[in-house]
Amino acid sequence: MADQQPIIVKKVKKGGHAHHGGAWKLAYADFVTAMMAFFLLMWLLGTTSEPERKGIAEYFQDPFKASTEERGLDVGDRTSIIQAGGSDITSQDQGQVDKGKTAEEVEITPEEIEHKAEELEKEKLENLKQKIQDKIDSTAELSEFKEQIKLEITSEGLRILIVDAQNRPMYKLASAETEPQIKLILRALAPVINELPNKVSLNGHTDARPFPPNQKKYTNWELSSDRANAARYELNQAGLAEEKILRVIGLSSSVPYSATTEPLDPINRRISIIVMNKKTEQEILQNVGDEPGTEAAPPPKE
Repeated sequence: MADQQPIIVKKVKKGGHAHHGGAWKLAYADFVTAMMAFFLLMWLLGTTSEPERKGIAEYFQDPFKASTEERGLDVGDRTSIIQAGGSDITSQDQGQVDKGKTAEEVEITPEEIEHKAEELEKEKLENLKQKIQDKIDSTAELSEFKEQIKLEITSEGLRILIVDAQNRPMYKLASAETEPQIKLILRALAPVINELPNKVSLNGHTDARPFPPNQKKYTNWELSSDRANAARYELNQAGLAEEKILRVIGLSSSVPYSATTEPLDPINRRISIIVMNKKTEQEILQNVGDEPGTEAAPPPKE
């Protein structure tokens, strides 16, 4: 048994055919690609116009140049039928902040323009009010009468009220003759008011105390008108341009200082200086133009 030899079994695996290489596949793929390109070229030549064919040719010669030139033209007139994406790096506007729509693209209505103009004008009147208030506070002579100088922004513009106080009237009793204090106030206000181009209206007011019966031809209507005109004179003397005065009227005691003011209260005796806004100015001029006898004269006959 010791002399027996081991039995060795050999198994041979049978494989497939040997690999013959894939070069023919690459050649076939190149052939198919060339045929597709050829038929695509034939299709383009048959379906495009001469300018379009020129654009295609230039695109393949210089794609970057062709895609950034002559934007906005029709396809047949452009040097490229392919629109480049993204921003044009050749533009001079690179790095600039986008400012939104241009003035031509933004539509602004007349109402918006008018509203903006009113806001700007109101701001100017507010600044004028503050400037007058600062002058009153910083001037010793004026600060003495600051309780009799009242400033208010109204629908008509900036209203400056100069009112009487007990034992401190602005005019002589039952007269349009001015006291020194109102001259001081008016001459201090004139240069400041003159800084704006706005027109000015002056209204004279009295209390309800009547004149004696023997003065029937002179009443509070005449007195209030004369006092308003005296205030106008002092403003003009202090430098307020005469053409800025649009209206001077007397209202007698028809408009009390407030709804709760007693008819004989001294505060009813006052001068109202209104630095008018454009809207009020136009309304006054329009009303004057609508009065009888103010029609435009007919053109002369030829």
